[in-house]
Amino acid sequence: MSRYDRNELGNCDFIDVLEESVLMHTRVRVELLDGTVFEDKIRDVVTRDGQEEVLFASHEPVEVRDMAAIVREPLPHTYQRDPRREAPSGNRHP
Repeated sequence: MSRYDRNELGNCDFIDVLEESVLMHTRVRVELLDGTVFEDKIRDVVTRDGQEEVLFASHEPVEVRDMAAIVREPLPHTYQRDPRREAPSGNRHP
């Protein structure tokens, strides 16, 4: 399990983690600033009245500013490595 702390990541990167969780349909444990903890799936991240808000499958919506962290399983890689992008080896041919 990986823990993503909003203060350590900053809001933009934290929102990226939330949006990635939406795309991958992964379950998360949410830790709120008031100490509340719950588990759910994130359905969407939206902006309402200038505030980022997280919509969950079962739990009521939560503003990002009220979240301390989320915990989730690491996500699998969803793409193949491109061998053309591998670091060049030390052997060069003329």
